[in-house]
Amino acid sequence: MSNKLYFIIKQPFIFLFRWRPFPLYELVSYVFMFASVPMLGYGIKFYNWSIVKTIILTIITLYSGFFAALIWNDITDIDIDAIAHPKRPVPSGRISIKKFFIIALFFSAITFISAYMISFWCFVLVGLIALFVTVHNKYLKKIIKIPAYSEIFTPIQWVVVAIFGFFVIWTTFPKNGDLLLQIPILGYISLSISEFQDMIILGVITYFLVNAHDLSEGIHDVEGDRKCGVKTYATSFGEKTAAKISFFMVFISGILGMALYVKTILSLAFLMAFVIIWLYYLISYSYVLIKSDKKDLKKLGKIVGRKEYDYFLIVYDLIFLDLFMQLIFYNFF
Repeated sequence: MSNKLYFIIKQPFIFLFRWRPFPLYELVSYVFMFASVPMLGYGIKFYNWSIVKTIILTIITLYSGFFAALIWNDITDIDIDAIAHPKRPVPSGRISIKKFFIIALFFSAITFISAYMISFWCFVLVGLIALFVTVHNKYLKKIIKIPAYSEIFTPIQWVVVAIFGFFVIWTTFPKNGDLLLQIPILGYISLSISEFQDMIILGVITYFLVNAHDLSEGIHDVEGDRKCGVKTYATSFGEKTAAKISFFMVFISGILGMALYVKTILSLAFLMAFVIIWLYYLISYSYVLIKSDKKDLKKLGKIVGRKEYDYFLIVYDLIFLDLFMQLIFYNFF
């Protein structure tokens, strides 16, 4: 590889380390998260190179898609960030819009290429999600006047993790499922009603976890959102109401986590760890936010929002670790 090509390829990754201060545990958690869903869909059985390669491609697709979506969001939200997050690269002037745009295209290309290497179904799914994210971030969340529109629809971007992970398995490893479709160009897709239900539960818990985090951080960003006409729970119903809805969503996530254990192959170890983590974040952060004085809501909203995001990551960490330990025992003991 020539020095010039090497320099060009490494630039986007150097940018990532300078862009935002991602904690190491967060970056590792994304690997666990993106791997856990196809593992859940595939089940506890022998892993050959085919499934390992598919999981690796899933991680690459979703990881690059995560960075692409985040960068595109920074580009479209420059007016909001100028008020709420003035130290970010674009509003602070540390990086030009043109360079930011090129980096976004780079990660978008990786997302589409790796998705295509999994299956054409996955490629099409990525395309549909990219279209939704683009239209939502660029136009809809600023022009649609439905109360809380932005925070109702933004978490759908994370629900994609659950949908995509199951689609990976359904389109690459044929089973004798309840539904088998063979469509020209797209190829086959095979799934069972039980697997579809698993995906729905995981998707719903993901939605509630991300939305709880968005609501709390929306309290912190309320001034910028109001000036730009973005409809969040905080701008539509007030900061105190947003805090209560965030608490409710964290509470519901506990019930959904238990349902996930009952419905899927997750073990009792997952359930015990999950309940402890759920109660800790519910009482120590979400409850504290709703009981705080209104004058402290904005500052506390940012802190609690970050903690609720950690809770979201930990839930997926627990899913991955539980499945990984089950696989170890299945294959070696």
